[in-house]
Amino acid sequence: MLRGVTHFFDRMVQRFLPDAFLFAILLTFVVFGLGIAITDSSPGQMVQFWGDGFWDLLAFAMQMSLIVVTGYILANTPLVKSVLSKLSKLARTPAQAILLVTFVAGLACLVNYGFGLVVGALLAIHVARRVPNVDYRLLMASAYSGFLLWHGGLSASIPLTIATEDHFLADSIGAIAITETLFSEMNIFIIVTLLLSLPLLNLWLLKSNGDLSKDNRDFLKEENAAEQHMAATTAEMTPAERLENSRIISLLIGLLGLLFILYHFMRSGFELNINIVNFIFLFLGILFHQTPRRFLNSIHDAVQNAGGIIIQFPFYAGIMGMMVASGLSEQMSNWFVSISTEFTFPLFAFISAGIVNFFVPSGGGQWAVQAPIMVPAALDLGVSTAKTAMAVAWGDAWTNMIQPFWALPLLAIAGLKVKDIMGFCVIILFWSFIPISIGLLFLH
Repeated sequence: MLRGVTHFFDRMVQRFLPDAFLFAILLTFVVFGLGIAITDSSPGQMVQFWGDGFWDLLAFAMQMSLIVVTGYILANTPLVKSVLSKLSKLARTPAQAILLVTFVAGLACLVNYGFGLVVGALLAIHVARRVPNVDYRLLMASAYSGFLLWHGGLSASIPLTIATEDHFLADSIGAIAITETLFSEMNIFIIVTLLLSLPLLNLWLLKSNGDLSKDNRDFLKEENAAEQHMAATTAEMTPAERLENSRIISLLIGLLGLLFILYHFMRSGFELNINIVNFIFLFLGILFHQTPRRFLNSIHDAVQNAGGIIIQFPFYAGIMGMMVASGLSEQMSNWFVSISTEFTFPLFAFISAGIVNFFVPSGGGQWAVQAPIMVPAALDLGVSTAKTAMAVAWGDAWTNMIQPFWALPLLAIAGLKVKDIMGFCVIILFWSFIPISIGLLFLH
């Protein structure tokens, strides 16, 4: 039965799901039409909302572009290649490859979402080299499935936001400690269940889908060519070229970066926000490449992977602008609140967050949109505000499995398109609904 279901969704996605850029454009048209049909907004106002919001994600787009670039740079250093290669030796068969990549990606995303996306993709590439007969598309889908766990982990934006003393809802709910959110019985159950079951689910998908090795061979050929290009050296160097190949320059600037990283952790504790992750990747890349020239050669290859992020994120910012300014996201949330009871409210909050996430694919942005609706409703119904926040957080993470926004960095590193993995991700979405719903309905 699973073979038929998997093949059905894979065929449908391969046939009908366009490139991620076109997906963003189609989503723009959908939200534009819904805003006119459901809210009081006129076509002119929707155009204004779209244009006003179009550039609101510029800083975030730069951060995610740097995640791809700096992650690629670090991954192509001899030291990191050696570490990932040794870790990949744990997988000798396609089944072991799927299990290893899924589990490691999940653990990495619990530490930090940006770190997890990059590590999962890079490990999958090294595993594919060692186990060339594994289905490369499913291997990358397995790496991406670990991203389900991020909003229950240490970089979770919603629970970390409400744990601060001065968050925007502090007057009504106060600061909620992470012991009530991230370390609650409910959240630990969901994390442990997903962390253990996702590798088995992906293994089941592998057995039901069979092995495809063509993509692996094509990809490895390109990577080997890139490595040969990186290894090229010049026999005679000018003074400028000597500077470009100076180990001392890389060492000095690299050590300066490490000093700031040390200062950051001494000042802020183990805080891994996206900026410090990029900073770590960047300066370790400079150090491990040893010379500026090797570092610059790696950048040349890395930036080719960031184009999709650079051009697509403004369109999602425009979509978010229409959703929020027109009141469309508010109406969606209010409808789910209207049909909720004390028992069902966490589940409906989770589902509504999953739907809103299609149009507002940012955890912090989504909380800003939904919290003013969900928190008062929770207080009126007598539902825990901590559980409500985690319901929205898990809804945000849940539909990321079929929303290309967050898959772009991983796909850029992998050299794949969104339709290559999305058929598998649909099955992952269906399964993950079960443990998340059980945790939200029955645990505290």
